[in-house]
Amino acid sequence: MIGAAAGLVAFAALTIIGEFDLTPAVVIGAVVAVLAGLILGMPWGAGDGAGDRVRFARAVSPPAAADASRPAEPKPEPVAAAVVSAPRSDASKPAAKPGTKAKPKPKLAKPAGPVRLTAPRNGKADDLKEIEGIGPAMEKLLNSLGFYHFDQIATWSDADVALVDADMKTFKGRITRDKWVSQARIIVTEGLEAFRERAKTNTY
Repeated sequence: MIGAAAGLVAFAALTIIGEFDLTPAVVIGAVVAVLAGLILGMPWGAGDGAGDRVRFARAVSPPAAADASRPAEPKPEPVAAAVVSAPRSDASKPAAKPGTKAKPKPKLAKPAGPVRLTAPRNGKADDLKEIEGIGPAMEKLLNSLGFYHFDQIATWSDADVALVDADMKTFKGRITRDKWVSQARIIVTEGLEAFRERAKTNTY
């Protein structure tokens, strides 16, 4: 329709304005009508563009809404991870090796030998010369060995006598021969006066 209208307009313009003859005006009008119809009938990409826009709209359109009557499935609740506290270890105690037994602590040995003093008790020594067989030189030697009192000599055992006798220098054997231990025990248990009475008869 548009091409025919264009042909008629061209025919009228040629005959009226251009003063063309009828035959040339008809031919030119027909050509114009055909050209206009061809030009207006070409797609010019419009159809393809519209189709592309339709396909794009379908591609990006959201899916159909779910049926409202169908109940939504409940989402699983997150499970909290259980926190397990590690047992506390006592760092102050060293770990014992398996299969090993703790070694017992060694017992401290008691000092061997008779009790010795660095000085007389209360600053006053006994008169060891009361014992038969002990003179001034012997008393001085005994004091240098740490013996100042009768009760020290009274507690000597046979082993103690042997140890002290080893330090007696030129007086070895005097302790046993003169019965120092027996005399000292009488002085400690019975007193000095009773000992002096017994010493008159050498009753030790």
